[in-house]
Amino acid sequence: MASVGVEEEYLLVDPVTGRLMPHAEKVRVAAGLEPFVAAREIQPELLQAQIEVATPVCHALDEVGGHLLRLRHAVAGSAETHGCRIIASGTPLFREDSPVPVTGKTRYRIMQRQAPQLVAEQMVDGMHVHIAVPGRQAGVEVLNRIRGWLPTLTAMAANSPLWDGRDTGFASWRTVVFGRWPVSGVPPRFADERDYDARIRRLLSTGVIADAGQVYWQARLSERYPTVEVRCMDVQLRADEAVMFAGLLRALVDTAVVEAWEGRPVADQHPELAQGAMWQAARHGLSGELIDPAGRRRPAGDVVSGLLEHVGPALDAAGDTRGVTALVHRLLRQGTGAERQRRALTQGGLDAVLALVVEASGTP
Repeated sequence: MASVGVEEEYLLVDPVTGRLMPHAEKVRVAAGLEPFVAAREIQPELLQAQIEVATPVCHALDEVGGHLLRLRHAVAGSAETHGCRIIASGTPLFREDSPVPVTGKTRYRIMQRQAPQLVAEQMVDGMHVHIAVPGRQAGVEVLNRIRGWLPTLTAMAANSPLWDGRDTGFASWRTVVFGRWPVSGVPPRFADERDYDARIRRLLSTGVIADAGQVYWQARLSERYPTVEVRCMDVQLRADEAVMFAGLLRALVDTAVVEAWEGRPVADQHPELAQGAMWQAARHGLSGELIDPAGRRRPAGDVVSGLLEHVGPALDAAGDTRGVTALVHRLLRQGTGAERQRRALTQGGLDAVLALVVEASGTP
């Protein structure tokens, strides 16, 4: 059973208007007070209206949930002292009339010069899950074996239907925004570890990306830790939903490691089909049909059931079956974050959506 860590990104907004507030550094400093929160657990992001939290390395899902609640409450409390709130939504309710200031880090300034409009519109928040792997070659095997499931996870995690005060028609507009960067989307299939590293070096040599951190594949090898980092999910309304994804992804990675060790063949999916499957997931979430890893168009609930069946033995081995499956079944009943945001929009307009995403961000 692999160790796991979770990162979550939040937006800072005015509690009345829902407009973004560039107070990330003030919030970070006030929230990062020992002994409750270590400074390294709360970090700035690309824009000054964004903030990121990162759990320590965890071995049990209860640990993940406890740390996420602690960090959400710390950041939410700090934000409130500075007159703003954090929202647990993949996109803001409104786009700003003028660009939000960029955080003053060299790499962010380089990105702004490289793609000013993309940076200005990068008001999106995700959750990233790191799962330990026994080496980079094993990590590449994992990437090859989980790539077909990334659209399913994206659909389940969809929580960004609004942009500029309107319903985009997409369940995960964040996925569309992120897909405009030069190296993004479902990762390609790799021959081995050397092939992975050579491709990164070639990308860097072109100057299209400034550093390996701009490899925005929805799953990649971490440059800092011995982990696979899965990045396809929107930030979740509830902390326990983030825990659910941590459990699913650990089971998915553990399953892939066993398959590689046993020498099972890798199910291939052509790049154009992978891209289409991801677009379908971002467009409909769980409210329509999905493209499964075999390339078949099927009802979303059936594909999610297939994922649970695929990772079932790994969930059993980790003792996570009951907790994870209960949360998945609740998700199927209540709908994704995108569906809940849309219900709030229909029932009470943007004020109701703002109340939902602010309240959810601090829900114990």
